Amino acid sequence: MALDQDALRALKIERGAEAPPRRHRVRIALIVAVVAVVALLAWWLAAPRTVSVEAASARSGTEGAVLNGSGYVVARRVATVSSRVTGQITQVLVEEGQRVSDGQVLATLDDRIAKAQLEVARSEFETARRAVAEQSAQRDEARLNLGRLEKLRKNELSSEADVDRARASAKTLEARLAVARSRVETAQRNVQLAERNLEDTVIRAPFDGVVTIKAAQQGEIVSPISAGGGFTRTGIATVVDMDSLEIEVDVNEAFINRVHDGQSVEAVLDAYPDWRIPAHVESIVPTADRQKATVKVRIAFEQTDERVLPEMGVQVRFLEEPNARAEAGVWVPAAALHEDSGHPAVFVVTDGRARLRAVTTGGARGDEIEIKSGLAAGDRVVVSADGELHDGARVTVR
Repeated sequence: MALDQDALRALKIERGAEAPPRRHRVRIALIVAVVAVVALLAWWLAAPRTVSVEAASARSGTEGAVLNGSGYVVARRVATVSSRVTGQITQVLVEEGQRVSDGQVLATLDDRIAKAQLEVARSEFETARRAVAEQSAQRDEARLNLGRLEKLRKNELSSEADVDRARASAKTLEARLAVARSRVETAQRNVQLAERNLEDTVIRAPFDGVVTIKAAQQGEIVSPISAGGGFTRTGIATVVDMDSLEIEVDVNEAFINRVHDGQSVEAVLDAYPDWRIPAHVESIVPTADRQKATVKVRIAFEQTDERVLPEMGVQVRFLEEPNARAEAGVWVPAAALHEDSGHPAVFVVTDGRARLRAVTTGGARGDEIEIKSGLAAGDRVVVSADGELHDGARVTVR
């Protein structure tokens, strides 16, 4: 069959006619991609950057420090709770960090022996009480017999010997009754002692506080005295009265003349360096440590807070009396000071941004500098930054 030449020519692909449109499309795609990359880079460069900074609060300068020191938070009221009797622990009902109230049950001991001893004591008390009743009846009978013989003796119907024997018998029974009553009192005290021993198998909190140490577990032996071998516990839990927390500071004896009772103190916990806690000197312990040449000073907090914990490290500043010195302005770390066109300035953190603020400086003291104007007490100033700062930069405070 003959091929249709015209049909074959119609099916022929003209490559040269399609090449220009395809190159045009590739060129357009490359241009679009380059424009997108340039726009993304410009957006990234123009976007505000966040700088991580360290900040400190401006401190009021109305009171000056006459002495700095360091110490630890301690509890004046702390108890390691044990038992009055030796026994095996059957329950421990508290955990570390748990608040307890005065008289709350902390643990229980095996009370089977104590209960048995109480039952024996009660039985002995009942026996002694019945013995008193028996002796009392015999004495009453002897008194009646003596009375009858004395009447018969008046009528010379009985002998003097019979009367004497009856009188002696009555006195004997009277003495036996006194002994029986004494035995009742002794038995009653034994009952009370057994009840106390049974009560001592329940260990209770001595005052309101917080359990800081749980020293024993169920099944262990606890004793009020230390036993050989180290397998007997001498304490079950340690309870601390958090309302009795105070600061103990060792002050060099060369500077103790700067400290006095009732003196205002500013305390800063190592764990919370931006939190300044008002306090005052509670007492100066009237003795010195010859080894360290220091005198111990007790400092009381003027406000309680759950963040204050025993054995925390603390820095203290012993302050002069109000109005003892006329220092205006506030104090900030010297590292917070910058220069802006030759004038002192600081970066103040406000609403997540660093604002450059011109200030007027005063004198320096240690690593702090006085700001006479431009700042208020409590303003947060930037001490250090992980990047370059400028006015209005976004910041996050470490």
